[in-house]
Amino acid sequence: MKTIFHPDQYGHHVRTRLSGGGLTTALEVPDRARVLLAAAEGCTETVVSPGPADLSLIRRVHDAGYLDFLETGFAAWKQRFPASEELRPSLHPNAYMRRLPQDLLGRAGYYIADAASVLLADSWSAILASGATAIDATARVLNGEGAAYALCRPPGHHAYRDQACGYCFLNNTALAATLARDHAQRVTILDVDVHHGNGTQALFYDRADVQTISVHADPATVYPFYAGYADETGAGAGEGFNLNLPVPERADDEVYLAAVRQAVDKAKHFSPDVLVIALGLDPSVADPFACTAVTTEGFRRMGESLASLRRPTVIIQEGGYPSPVLGDNLAAFLTGFQEAMA
Repeated sequence: MKTIFHPDQYGHHVRTRLSGGGLTTALEVPDRARVLLAAAEGCTETVVSPGPADLSLIRRVHDAGYLDFLETGFAAWKQRFPASEELRPSLHPNAYMRRLPQDLLGRAGYYIADAASVLLADSWSAILASGATAIDATARVLNGEGAAYALCRPPGHHAYRDQACGYCFLNNTALAATLARDHAQRVTILDVDVHHGNGTQALFYDRADVQTISVHADPATVYPFYAGYADETGAGAGEGFNLNLPVPERADDEVYLAAVRQAVDKAKHFSPDVLVIALGLDPSVADPFACTAVTTEGFRRMGESLASLRRPTVIIQEGGYPSPVLGDNLAAFLTGFQEAMA
């Protein structure tokens, strides 16, 4: 298995996050990619850099106006607010207000769903590099490599067609699944991040050719709060092809892995031609968000369980934040996966 990574992803360096009504130190930072890269170098064949991002594919997944805002929004923001180093919206539309305004402040709130998704001067190049990483890894699997690990940062699974959300800008998992679907009849996205992949669910909710499965902490008490419930099963042609498996807060290895096994069984029944794993390492007992309590050994077993599907597999990095065991958790997952696939 190769690791795909582009160093431009370091350029998106958010300094602060809004928490409890005040600004504190950001957690989705370049150092997490450095830790993950060092771990991947120790347990995968080699690290390769992707080529330029396929903008035509990205435009199939994301709205043109949204992409233009991601590319040009910070420059306009800086011109209007010269002292500001971070574009962070202060207002957002609600269920009763969905018009796209002309004003920069209004467009920022329209295209960015929350205060976590911050744009900076170098964000666009990092966002494109993250998308390119997912696309390159998928192309390698479609060309015959059994599996590939896409070290994507910023992450992607919260991003909607026209909204950034939860640190995510391009939905890397959706880009991988869309490219895979061009060459395969059935694709399964299996998301094990501790936060529900709400953007991914929305993008495929009415489709029967892309199965979406998510194991995550119960959204009644954990972000993203407004999606990820068990009764969300798809719509129209997609009815029955979306499965959410929420687990209680502080769920340990046995509880989390039981849900992963249930997800694997559901995927086996669908029998995908390609598997896309949205890999979050934030279920960790040591993760700073402290949602669930999966151990490093639990991540090894998770990798083994997902490998039991025996499908060409793209592993897309999603969450997982700085902790003493972040790299250990990735190494355990990838090692468990590769050993079970051998």
